[in-house]
Amino acid sequence: MGTLYAIGEVLIDFIPLQKGAALKDVFSFERAPGGAPANVAATVAKLGGQASMITKLGQDAFGDFLLEQLQQAGVATDQIKRTAEAKTGLAFVSLKEDGERDFSFYRQPSADLLLTEEEIEAHWFSQGDILHFCSVDLVESPMKHAHRKAIQLAKAGGAIISFDPNVRLPLWERPLDCKKAILEFLPMAHLVKVSDEELPFLTGVTDAEEAIHTLFTGDVKAVLYTKGGAGADLFVKGKAFSSPGYQVGVQDTTGAGDAFIGAVLYQLLERQADQQTLAETLIQEHAQILSFANACGAITTTGKGAMSALPGKAEVIRLMTTE
Repeated sequence: MGTLYAIGEVLIDFIPLQKGAALKDVFSFERAPGGAPANVAATVAKLGGQASMITKLGQDAFGDFLLEQLQQAGVATDQIKRTAEAKTGLAFVSLKEDGERDFSFYRQPSADLLLTEEEIEAHWFSQGDILHFCSVDLVESPMKHAHRKAIQLAKAGGAIISFDPNVRLPLWERPLDCKKAILEFLPMAHLVKVSDEELPFLTGVTDAEEAIHTLFTGDVKAVLYTKGGAGADLFVKGKAFSSPGYQVGVQDTTGAGDAFIGAVLYQLLERQADQQTLAETLIQEHAQILSFANACGAITTTGKGAMSALPGKAEVIRLMTTE
């Protein structure tokens, strides 16, 4: 079984202790480990796969905390660097009554943005591995160039490249900058995951199916389209497959999309998919892959935070078999 490598931010999510208040009105928070790539790595590890995080943390207490949390989740931390030049990133979150979120980020810059391309090593990646990345760390910084280097080396080593744009506009000076960065990196991926909220922004096309087909550019072989509680669709080789969501009591949607794509990637690793077999594996196993990923995402919404709410494999299977 290969390894899931996730590159990008690991940060502290400060989750409010009360729902239904605007961020300016929240008076108390609890800390939780977060960062979309880190959540994906933790999902794979908690499900029983091998996962490793590629990032940089500050030499501070929050960096120590995140390192411990990743290790407790089963994520390898050998590729994590530390620096005294910047602090570990922070994100403050407010929760609406329906569990949806509002973010405020503190990183000008944060330590993760200082990871350099020289710190990425070719021997990390091999056939059967997967490299996963998001867009938050594609702002102009050394980390953006580190992403390019990692993608190049992982692809050359035979790894599948997975991309979840995970749009967070408050982190960008202009929405157009975010869109341009995503569209620059999208053709480098083999597998792309996009949400129903992100698709119109990225493509400028209102019809969902038409918009999804515009994402098939460069090396893209498959697109996963997530629709929250309504489930997800898979598009590959001119075929489309749908899977309904699971009805659960939603407390916090933070990390649900990360859990979904992490569960997909875990199953691809489990099935030993590679660049050549990715499309056929998804087509042949679409029902199980989508159902399992939907269940994993759904369970994550029933707890607070992202990493701390991720389920194990037995819990996912239990939800699948009781519905």
